[in-house]
Amino acid sequence: MRRGTVRLLSGSLIAAGLAGAALVAPYWTPSPAPLRLRIAERLEAPLSSGLLGTDQLGRDVLSLLMLGAGNSLGTALVAVLLGAFAGGLIGLLAAESGGRIGGALMRGVDVLFAFPPLLSAMMLAAVLGTGFWSATVAIALFTTPVFARVTRATTLQILARDFVAAARALGRSGPAIARHHVLPNIAGAMAIQVSLQMGLAILTEAGLGYLGLGRPPPAPSWGRMLADAQTYMGAAPWLALAPGCAIALAVLAFNLIGDGLRDRLDPRTRR
Repeated sequence: MRRGTVRLLSGSLIAAGLAGAALVAPYWTPSPAPLRLRIAERLEAPLSSGLLGTDQLGRDVLSLLMLGAGNSLGTALVAVLLGAFAGGLIGLLAAESGGRIGGALMRGVDVLFAFPPLLSAMMLAAVLGTGFWSATVAIALFTTPVFARVTRATTLQILARDFVAAARALGRSGPAIARHHVLPNIAGAMAIQVSLQMGLAILTEAGLGYLGLGRPPPAPSWGRMLADAQTYMGAAPWLALAPGCAIALAVLAFNLIGDGLRDRLDPRTRR
């Protein structure tokens, strides 16, 4: 079995497990009431009360991880898809237009790229308030320039090919060429970039949650679980270990998927 296939399968299995936990969590968790406070059972060690113990409020850590998976992965996925759509559209228009219009579009992309996602989230939180859409839009703004650059570079390569020149000679319009010739040929590069950006988006969402700019309580998220755990590092280190491992596994999974897709879809990496 090729190394790229092993990476793709390994990453897909990890991502499927995390996604499965996120989908199951609204209907079943190890604790029947995962958000209910149980002060008498606070800071209990793993295996003594649940598989991963309890937090400072007596809530089951594994149940919170499962609920947090839906919030963290959902925010990252929506943000990356929004960034892919906006960036892909900008990149296509810049490549098709060229000249001053294409240059102006890419300069606007560079301006967006200059704003860090945390700074964007702070500004959006001041306008929209903290929550799902503030974090999602901030991450989407961070990913849009990446997709715009990838789409523009790949589209320019496709537009220079002979089959595109033949389509133009036959009278095909620009939108028709984009739909029938450009999009199918850049789909692989976009899929690779989506998987790689998912890992970065999960890290960014965790950072926003850590700073209190993600979903407000009581909705759990991996980043806020890390923020809550820092006070109890000495007495209950498992509170930080559990969400930290979940974030690391999610980032590893999507990076493996991206590497595997690149090995399979990019002819330059094939042996």
